[in-house]
Amino acid sequence: MAAAESCFKIILGSSSMARQRILAEMGYEFTIMTADIDEKSIRKEKPEDLVTALAEAKANAIMARLQHTDILENVACPTLLITADTVVVYKGTIREKPCNEDEAREFIKGYSGGHAAVVGSVLVTNLNSGASKGGWETAEVYFHDIPNEVIDSLIDEGIPFKVAGGLMLEHPLTLPFVDAVVSFVFFRCFIALSFYILCET
Repeated sequence: MAAAESCFKIILGSSSMARQRILAEMGYEFTIMTADIDEKSIRKEKPEDLVTALAEAKANAIMARLQHTDILENVACPTLLITADTVVVYKGTIREKPCNEDEAREFIKGYSGGHAAVVGSVLVTNLNSGASKGGWETAEVYFHDIPNEVIDSLIDEGIPFKVAGGLMLEHPLTLPFVDAVVSFVFFRCFIALSFYILCET
């Protein structure tokens, strides 16, 4: 479904710059509403279960907030809510946003010259019908050696504290040291397919 031909409103339930950029590049207009949940209160052993549960919790929190607004009133076309979550898995350990500078430095140094898995989930909910579609995917990311001065600059900017695993792949300081990303076109493909399915519901 081409963005220009779509007849639906989009709420992105995320403050992620990467997700905002992807939707914009796909040609969609959207509003942003964050969930503000306590992510640490939701724990799962498997990363795919964790990101799925977090995406669902974010959707539930935003829908609860929307009940006290008039956003959905007098809307002729469907309103779709997108929530998502991402974690990094490094040597079998789930990594979310680092808690402090030492942890951020440890995370990034570990990736230098190595690799990690990124596990991401997406949930698209039709707020008018209540129907939803969700899924998750894993990508492998391989890194060149990351110089200490680059790590210092990232930490000074506060970037690691905003993203799972402490490393924003598309950041200009990081991108030159990303050797390869295997898979992870999931977000774009899933969004487009879900929009089509849910708008027909």
